[in-house]
Amino acid sequence: MRLTHYLGAIIMNMLVLVADRVSAFGIGRRRALGVSLLVQTPKKRAFRPSPNRLLPTHNCPQAMTASGFEIKSMSWVQNAVLDAITDLFDPAEVARRTTLAKLNMKKKQKKGQEGNPEILNLSDDEKLAMADEAAANARPFTIADTMVTLATKAEFGDYQVNAAMGLAKYVGMSPRECASQIIQKITPEICDYMEDPEVAGPGFINLRFKQAYLTSTAFKMAADSAGRLGLPKTKRKQKIIVDFSSPNIAKEMHVGHLRSTIIGDSLCNLLEFSGHDVVRLNHVGDWGTQFGMLVEHLRDEYPAALNRETSENVDLGDLVKLYKAAKKRFDVDPDFKERAREGVVKLQAGSPEELAAWDSLCAASRLEYQKIYDILNIKGLVERGESFYNPYLSWVVEDLEKQGLAKESEGATVVFLDGLPYCPISSKYTNRDGTAQPMLIRKSDGGYNYATTDLAAIRHRVEMEVEEGGEKADRVLYITDAGQSQHFQMVFAAAKLANYIPDHVSLEHVPFGLVQGEDGKKFATRSGDTVKLKDLLKESIRIASEDLRSRPENEGVEDEEINKLAKIVGIGAVKYADLCLNRESNYRFSYERMLSLNGNTAPYMLYAYARICGIVRKATSQGNSKSIEWPEASEILITDDVELELIRNLVRLPDILHEVEQDLYPHKMCDFLFETSQKFNKFYETCSVNNADTEEIKASRLTLCMATAGTIHLLMTTLGIELVEKL
Repeated sequence: MRLTHYLGAIIMNMLVLVADRVSAFGIGRRRALGVSLLVQTPKKRAFRPSPNRLLPTHNCPQAMTASGFEIKSMSWVQNAVLDAITDLFDPAEVARRTTLAKLNMKKKQKKGQEGNPEILNLSDDEKLAMADEAAANARPFTIADTMVTLATKAEFGDYQVNAAMGLAKYVGMSPRECASQIIQKITPEICDYMEDPEVAGPGFINLRFKQAYLTSTAFKMAADSAGRLGLPKTKRKQKIIVDFSSPNIAKEMHVGHLRSTIIGDSLCNLLEFSGHDVVRLNHVGDWGTQFGMLVEHLRDEYPAALNRETSENVDLGDLVKLYKAAKKRFDVDPDFKERAREGVVKLQAGSPEELAAWDSLCAASRLEYQKIYDILNIKGLVERGESFYNPYLSWVVEDLEKQGLAKESEGATVVFLDGLPYCPISSKYTNRDGTAQPMLIRKSDGGYNYATTDLAAIRHRVEMEVEEGGEKADRVLYITDAGQSQHFQMVFAAAKLANYIPDHVSLEHVPFGLVQGEDGKKFATRSGDTVKLKDLLKESIRIASEDLRSRPENEGVEDEEINKLAKIVGIGAVKYADLCLNRESNYRFSYERMLSLNGNTAPYMLYAYARICGIVRKATSQGNSKSIEWPEASEILITDDVELELIRNLVRLPDILHEVEQDLYPHKMCDFLFETSQKFNKFYETCSVNNADTEEIKASRLTLCMATAGTIHLLMTTLGIELVEKL
């Protein structure tokens, strides 16, 4: 039966309908918002992120301490499973059977709800035609199809493969039979490092590392405890821009900027450790209508700021007071308001006086921001404010108009995303009266706004050639509060429709929740004012200092040493309290909780690391030396199950890092840190280091101490938290 255009539309709807189940089994799918739409064509070979395969070896892994030894991670297992299902099954046939199963599925309808008549009324021939269409558009299996996860319980091993559970129905097998065939294929690939795979329950495959591999890996990590712990850099290097912090000129940094700065810095650290080319971008708010009133206020109060020759010598004092004074005049003085509006026009036109005053404001603000960055130890930020993109704004609007994406509405220029073809957020944004909500890109007075600037920034960051001054980034992360989610969804959608985003590029909003007071309300001073970030950090250091001075073991310690430790503990506590929670949730700011020695806190982790250093120092007769010298790693001998339990946890490190690199949730590193420290405590309570039965066992346990200390050091520094060897 010949398919009509109408039937073709039904097919496309069906492909979307079943994508949640079958996109992993042969049907092309639409990628997430801000990421390219990929059209896959059938290929014989499987697609995997890394083309580099690790060849199995029949040598004893523990003896392999040379560069040929690599720590195995989930991606290694995924590659083995991917090869197996590619050899065993035909993606086109899986797609055909999946589509037919969906079309013939009789779903229970809720009371008063009718089924989709377009699907219910399809003839058998039409269903077969749709299945053939799905098969023709099938793509090779990918990593997602392997369904490899970390084992949910220790008794299940290290990894669990669930591919058979999803595939079996569509390849004419029972899940256990399908799992058995996958096992036969993967066993030769993994047998040097893993025990024989097991089929569990209805068709799950459990994989467990061999003890020899675990001990050799822990040895490798300990041997490189002061470096990368034996972890290789990525073979798929990307250029990644991280847009974070972003304070506003002439305004105080607040707790919202704190979250953006801390989260952004930790993600940059991780991405750089992975081997990517990272640009730490500070998109400061240095342009806009408020600068008209600020410049005019300077004209009256600090006239020297309007002259290039004298502006550098002007002390503007407290910028927040200056801003409030200018705003007060703007609100009550009509003449001043008119001057301010004219000042904006002059500034945008490049008037020398206005630009000199603007430069003075920016320079004074940078000095204040840098004080905060110095306290937080934030380095490498590249300032590129809103003003940087001014030359590109008019082009963006004109280009969107030429493409028919922008139109005039009530004197302004807007982009209506609702109803546009292939728009990933079509019909999502409406006003209260049900009318479409547009995205404003040029105001009725000719001024531009955040959306225009962000569209211009996208072009500069991912589309423009390097020779033209562009970045040509592969991935761009925007670290802002969750309240801007809709804004970025609309901006990303418009940029995609305008073809500003190359297919391989990913734009990702990384939202975070609010910082609240201990009562769950807005975090503010007793008078209701916004808490100054500088005061917040100083208070945390003060409390940490008082606690350190109150401890008997610190009697006689010089003030300089206490002050240094207090800053490390106080700032580390603020950072860790933020990062240890899911970034999308709101959190209640509590000095008492974040500075506690109990639970998942920075002080707990700092003491855990210092404790291990003390164990090693005592075992190697280093006395009270300020800087510890790590001994050489030794062969690991397993004498108790708690040692294996600790090692199994340590070798999960590359999986944790890879997971955070992909989903950008730093709290997973904190969870892993806390779990690692707890398992180490259990190990240390059970297995004495200094009183071990033999020198070989003592050396083995010292090696586990070193691997654990290296893991804590790596993750804490990735989180942006400094460590000390004595506390």
